[in-house]
Amino acid sequence: MRKAALIVCLVFFCAPLSIAQDYEGVDATIELYPKRFKSAEELSSFISRDFQMEEEKVRAIYTWIIQNVAYEPDEYKKFNFNFKNYRERNQKEEKTRKKVIARTLQEGIAVCEGYAMLFERLCELQGISNYLVRGDIKTHFNDIGRPFRKTHMWNVAYIDGKPYLFDPTWGAGKYREKFIKEPSYFYYKTPPELFINTHYPHQGEDTFIDPGFSKQDFANMPFIISHDVTLQQLNRQKEGVISSQVDDGTIPFSIQVNDVERVSYSYTLGKEVKEAEISKGDTLDFSIPIELGSENLLIYFNDKPALGYKIK
Repeated sequence: MRKAALIVCLVFFCAPLSIAQDYEGVDATIELYPKRFKSAEELSSFISRDFQMEEEKVRAIYTWIIQNVAYEPDEYKKFNFNFKNYRERNQKEEKTRKKVIARTLQEGIAVCEGYAMLFERLCELQGISNYLVRGDIKTHFNDIGRPFRKTHMWNVAYIDGKPYLFDPTWGAGKYREKFIKEPSYFYYKTPPELFINTHYPHQGEDTFIDPGFSKQDFANMPFIISHDVTLQQLNRQKEGVISSQVDDGTIPFSIQVNDVERVSYSYTLGKEVKEAEISKGDTLDFSIPIELGSENLLIYFNDKPALGYKIK
């Protein structure tokens, strides 16, 4: 992802309780590992020595990467290449892949390709079935409604025969003019219904959700920032673009959430944040008065950014 804010927050564990309890031991072991390695094989030998189960190995791979690799957008310039035919392209791509992985391990910097390719290679060395996914992401108001672009890379890995979604780039932290290290496990085995809030793959089956949800559906949906909200929970305003021509001058919302005590909003980042009146029953209901001339609407739940819309 090119210079987009990397959003990290909650931790989701989908593994059995016995495995989840072992995570602390895995993470503590990884803290003792070197911060740099000459090769993926060298790091993999440490993992083989210390862990036996697939779950532990994948956790170790993800943890080492998010703890030791910083996002550096200048890395996009390092490995550009030209080719005359597909055979030459494939050869150069494989050479580039090896160089990207080595640089990520040795220098501790990468863009999404470095994070994802290293994750892929370490899984390969551990005999864990996995593959890379290229696709689009939603990180800003401007991403609402635009055409699909392959701007990011993440991973699918199989643990005990079941596929899970991983994004070690976003798990490492966020980029705002510089890299801010904030290791998080939200993007470790992220539930598909939450992953789709911000990621859409080139191949629709890699969403692991309803195959009827298309690239265009992803483009049109709101910018869902909260890790506690899915598109299915929005009873109203499921489209990311809201018309300013509303009948009574307000925009109604109805959302299936239970733990929101305060809703506030702002039409422009940095401007005054105003509180909305809410009604709570089976759903959270509130209305926001339209502000003519505004382009964006940001809604907060309990004072944290939750939903973003464009105003047309």
